Amino acid sequence: MQRPVESVWDYPRPPRVEPTDRHIVARHRGETVFDTRAALRVLETSHPPVYYVPRDDVHGTLTLAHRRTVCEFKGFASYWDLGVAGLTVPDAAWSYEDPAHGYEALRGRLAFYPALLDECTVDGEPVIAQPGDFYGGWLTSDITGPIKGGPGTRGW
Repeated sequence: MQRPVESVWDYPRPPRVEPTDRHIVARHRGETVFDTRAALRVLETSHPPVYYVPRDDVHGTLTLAHRRTVCEFKGFASYWDLGVAGLTVPDAAWSYEDPAHGYEALRGRLAFYPALLDECTVDGEPVIAQPGDFYGGWLTSDITGPIKGGPGTRGW
């Protein structure tokens, strides 16, 4: 099924959380990290969607990392190291363990940086990671920009 094209400039601020029926898969070093149709996506102006997958759908070992950040909307983020195929991927994922009001649906879910994993797909389409090393958006052919994250976009 052909999906309509979405512009990141039509996404809201503050961000919206919504369920999706899309098939979200990630693999690393030949191992499936997750394979789900139960993701939520977060849509925010200038960003491609970020997919939050149920913790129960994640394979591999998750270890709480030292990194912490804060989102003015979602609250405090915890970061997770991923152990898969005998290797550790530092800060591979983040979560909101105690999300702010309006974002409670994110509790018990993890978002993964597609740039840190070997393969991420949405409905079988390979994902391009959002530019930069802070944001974790998943860019597919049905998403248009310009996209925040690359050089010169910090102040958008």
